[in-house]
Amino acid sequence: MAEHGAHITVASVVDDQPSIFEVVAQDSLMTAVRPALQHLVKVLAESHPAHYGFFWRWFDEIFTFLDLLLQQHYLSKTSASFSENFYGLKRIVMGDTHKLQRLASAGLPKQQLWKSILFLVLIPYLKVKLEKLVSSLKEEDQYSIHPPSSHWKRFYRAFLAVYPFVNMAWEGWFLIPQLRYILGKAQHHSPLLRLAGVRLGRLTLQDIQDLEHKPAEGSTKQLSASVSEKIKSVLKKAMGGVALSLSTGLSVGVFFLQFLEWWYSSENQETIKSLTALPIPPPPIHLDYNSDSPLLPKMKTVCPLCRKTRVNDTVLATSGYVFCYRCVFNYVRSHQACPITGYPTEVQHLIKLYSPEN
Repeated sequence: MAEHGAHITVASVVDDQPSIFEVVAQDSLMTAVRPALQHLVKVLAESHPAHYGFFWRWFDEIFTFLDLLLQQHYLSKTSASFSENFYGLKRIVMGDTHKLQRLASAGLPKQQLWKSILFLVLIPYLKVKLEKLVSSLKEEDQYSIHPPSSHWKRFYRAFLAVYPFVNMAWEGWFLIPQLRYILGKAQHHSPLLRLAGVRLGRLTLQDIQDLEHKPAEGSTKQLSASVSEKIKSVLKKAMGGVALSLSTGLSVGVFFLQFLEWWYSSENQETIKSLTALPIPPPPIHLDYNSDSPLLPKMKTVCPLCRKTRVNDTVLATSGYVFCYRCVFNYVRSHQACPITGYPTEVQHLIKLYSPEN
């Protein structure tokens, strides 16, 4: 099996087609960015709802707008989406031969550009909205006050019954091309790429050189232009370093916030208490009664310390035995232990009992 996987990878390198690992990795990049940013906005909105509540309520729309700007910039400048460019890939128009391929810096033609933006930005937005709608309908179905015979309730119950099959068909629509891509039977790992009229390929050496030196074109025409290009290059590198630092810090910060949220969650606290709680002590061993040992008297209403009928009944929380308040208070303050079991005890462990007769 390993030899077969190696054969597939080598074959993809030869015909300039990326491996399944590369295309799946670039698909996962943007899907990982969204929940990280969403969690960050959620924490900010919970800490300062007046300032950041707007961003939480309209997070999907704001993220979609920023994603639209980001993808449009990369598709027009590098012929690839943000994640595809990150992994050194580009979009190639179907029908272009190896010799007639456009350089990545030329960008995609308008038709393929807007189709790519549609499938990269609008489809994920609609999918997120549909999932939220299904979640809200499930809650309404459970807690709704609509009568069971109402048309609305029958409609969304039918919708909830059909949705799992529609979702399964959607996932299968993507799974089949991926399997064919792994076996070398298809040029597209996603049906959306076929609909956009493009396929994925690796950046060539000429593409990389052109992307790196494109900002410096025309720098030899005049000295002032050269200086301005150098300044722009320095600023671009500085901004790139700042962007990299921010992205790294954001990833680490989001991970830390998720860890804190998990650590202080109610479920985790119960687990921690169960793991760190002291074991239940065994019941005390009853020895023979004698006059020198403060053991249990035969009558339940007698204090084990003064051997008289109890006054102001007080129980020790550490052992459960009942004494006179004055007797057990003095004993615990002097010995810091239960008179019967010897368990470590403090004064705050005394609990006074009030019976209806009193």
